[in-house]
This record gives sequence, C-alpha cells and structure tokens, in this order.
Amino acid sequence: MTWLVTGGAGYIGAHVAHAMVDAGLDVVALDNLSSGHRAFLPDTVPLGWVSVTDQDDVRDVMEENDITGVVHLAAFKYAGESVKQPLKTWRQNLGGTVAVLGAMQELGIDRLVFSSTAAVYGTPETELVTEDTPTHPESPYGSSKLAAERAIIEQAAAQRSVGKQLRHTALRYFNVVGSSAPGVYDSSPHNLFPLVMDAIARGDAPRIFGTDYDTPDGTCVRDYVHVADVAAAHVVAAQALDRREDLRTVYNLGSGTGTSVREIVNTCIDVAGAELEPVLTGRRAGDPARIVASGKRASYDLEWQMRHSVRDMVASAWAAHPRSGATR
Repeated sequence: MTWLVTGGAGYIGAHVAHAMVDAGLDVVALDNLSSGHRAFLPDTVPLGWVSVTDQDDVRDVMEENDITGVVHLAAFKYAGESVKQPLKTWRQNLGGTVAVLGAMQELGIDRLVFSSTAAVYGTPETELVTEDTPTHPESPYGSSKLAAERAIIEQAAAQRSVGKQLRHTALRYFNVVGSSAPGVYDSSPHNLFPLVMDAIARGDAPRIFGTDYDTPDGTCVRDYVHVADVAAAHVVAAQALDRREDLRTVYNLGSGTGTSVREIVNTCIDVAGAELEPVLTGRRAGDPARIVASGKRASYDLEWQMRHSVRDMVASAWAAHPRSGATR
C-alpha cells in the first residue's frame, strides 16, 4: 500500500511525508514546487513534479506508483492573500480537489485524508469551536476549503450509489507551527512565524497586524499547534483507513486554548534573545478575531494530543530557521 501526499514538498506536507515514512508507510509526493522544496522531502520519497489541478498528470503519478490512498494537502493556503486573489484560490483549492477525486475515481483509489482548515468557521459565536459549530467562512480560502470538503462528501455518496467506496476524513486546523524534520521550516511569505522570524533575523522589529480586536490584548487569538502533532494525526488517519475503519467526516485538530498574536511575537523575540519591540499596525482583510477549537473528537479517534507548549513550538521553529532571507 502506497500513499500519495499532494503538496508533499511544502512545510506541512513534508512533515507528513517524514512522519509516514517513520511509521513504515510507503510514500510518494506530488508537488509543482511553486512554494515547496524538494530538499524538504526524505531522500527515499519519489516526487511527481506536476500541478494538482491537472487531472491527467495527477492520474499518471498515481498509476505509475500504484497509489492506494491520498493525503491531499496541496492548496493556496493564505486567507489574507485569498481576498486579493479569489480566482486563484478557488482554482487551486476546489479545482485541485476535483482533479484529485477524478483521478482517484479513474483508478479505483478508495481512501482520502483531506487537509482542511478552521477558517471554514469564520468568526464563531462560541468560545470553543467544535465540529458541530456552524461554518461561516470569511475569506475565499475558507470558502474554497469548505466547498472542497463538500465535493468529497458528495463524491463518496455517488460512489456508494454504485456499490463502490470512498473512505475519507477531513482534518481542520489553523496555525501550524514549529519544526520536527531536519531542514524543514515554514518558508511562507504570509504566515506569522516566518514573518516574525525573518524580521528578527534581520534585526528588524516584527509587525503585529491589528490591535483593536475584541480579545484580551487586542490582537487575534488563534490555536497554534505543532506541526509534528498535526503530521502524527494524518498518519493515524491514513492507517485507520488502510484498516478499513470508519472515521468521522471531519475532525478539529485544536488545542482547546488560545494564544494571542502578541504573546506569540513576544515569545519569538524572547527565544531569539533579541532586544526588539513589535511594530503595531492595522488589520489584514480576512482575519477573524478569535478561533479556538476543541480537539476532543480527534483525541478519541486519531490519538490527537497537544504534546508541545507554545515555547516548544517557537524554539523548534527558530532552531530550523535558516536565519537569512537570502537562503530562501
């Protein structure tokens, strides 16, 4: 049995690939390297260098490598940028998922772990988000991911109607941080951790976007989860599907508590040993004030745990940081 990890050369995808290899699973990666890095992958993992939106190319990679299951992470993942580029976001996120589903159907591949997001909830009215919390995405990123979830559910129903199976689950999470695989770091130009650490490495004060939210310190409150814990949940989900176990349609990978952006930035400065004060600036479009999710359901079925503190996350991310934008 061989698993295809789409977006496998990206920050999260590469950690998933490493974790699957460590668990003894056979893995193939698919990535067009628009934001991923071949060096992030284990040397033993083949790479299909194609776009996830091209169904024929995706099918060819699946067929050539005898793929039996897919972990689908490839996407345009930035909420703020998605507001500026909605068509690109929908093309990558929904179009890519449709292409993956189409290729799977052509080849009879029947198991899928989908990387979703807590952005599908928008700004929830409850203090703690569960899988039953109404979905009200506030950006094309969140909307396109929710639509992709729906496409998977409807494809599974269509498969059942003709006596075939598509066993699937979606994992929703928000800010994935830290590092646990050698040489693998978050190289996104939009995510909080790399932005803050790039600034600190240059000796510049990091920026905080928005200080007037209805939160204790005025900055956004989020779940921050260690990438190693997220990768481990993907492995457990894949192994469960290989055993033909029934999983829930969706799981939150949440901490149950929240950490503010100001707290994160201050911890980054402290871990780096820098003497800097953050620069406070206006909000970014598409950023809800607070999203904190319960991981209770995932703890039962996917062995989900928060094994790392915020300081652990920051320290591992700083240790993996190349400390120079020129190396990117």
